[in-house]
Amino acid sequence: MIVREVFEIAEKIKNMEIRGAGEIARAVAEALKIQAEKSKAKTSHELWKELKEASKILYNTRPTAVSLPNALRYVMYRGKIAYTSNADLESLRYTIINAAKEFIYNSEKAIERIGEIGAKRIEDGDVIMTHCHSKAAISVMKTAFDQGKDIKVIVTETRPRWQGKITAKELASYGIPVIYIVDGAARHYMKMTDKVVMGADSITANGAVINKIGTALIALTAKEHRVWVMIAAETYKFHPETMLGQLVEIEMRDPTEVVPKEELETWPKNIEVLNPAFDVTPPEYIDVIITEKGVIPPYAAIDILKEEFGWAFKYREPWED
Repeated sequence: MIVREVFEIAEKIKNMEIRGAGEIARAVAEALKIQAEKSKAKTSHELWKELKEASKILYNTRPTAVSLPNALRYVMYRGKIAYTSNADLESLRYTIINAAKEFIYNSEKAIERIGEIGAKRIEDGDVIMTHCHSKAAISVMKTAFDQGKDIKVIVTETRPRWQGKITAKELASYGIPVIYIVDGAARHYMKMTDKVVMGADSITANGAVINKIGTALIALTAKEHRVWVMIAAETYKFHPETMLGQLVEIEMRDPTEVVPKEELETWPKNIEVLNPAFDVTPPEYIDVIITEKGVIPPYAAIDILKEEFGWAFKYREPWED
């Protein structure tokens, strides 16, 4: 039996109450942990069946954010080793709970480490532009500010979900001066920008970055102005399937996020409202990717994938057996 919290977390991810690749990853790990803790299973076989079902429910919520399946892989791969080694019920339960806790801890420490590494690239007096809401990107800016560097941050509103408001308020709460602009003004203000720091929902084997819609335009504008583009991302956001040529699915969201339902119903029927959640930024528009393991050029993404996820290609997904 799947516990109520798994469905609640899945729904919150789907409707974006839980948003951001890192938050989503930690949430699915927590969901598996809760399933293991609260399960009424009488045998390890029953618990493993529940965990696989819970994983499928969580896996199908957001197709683009690779942090979600990577979090499931981290926890369930360790569970699968225990299960196939004939672990008893309590041993399997302990393995899943411990793996989830370990993933969450490592994820949070990764953000801290990215901040430390990325802040070295920020100079005193820099004006930084950012887009959407990324804990990793914010960590870079906050760490630089905490080091005493005099910075100012230009934050785009990030329509249609306005994640820029969250970023602007969070940065301001730390005492960092913020300029909040509409998305269409990014090029206008790029001429006063020294660096662009953004997060990522997913990074492909060739170093392309999938992130909130509008990211690619900002990166293109930055390249035009010869402004450095830095992507802050944990290694679990690298997309292992792209090593085998799989394309990243771009999530299309409800058009009523763009135009309110009441208004949309009055529009002519031959107007189609499209609402892609993400876009793809080519690697040539990106200068560096900052991970918890260090700074890499985009073309080195394949090395991170081989190191972190090379084992994954020897197995089916642990919840598909």
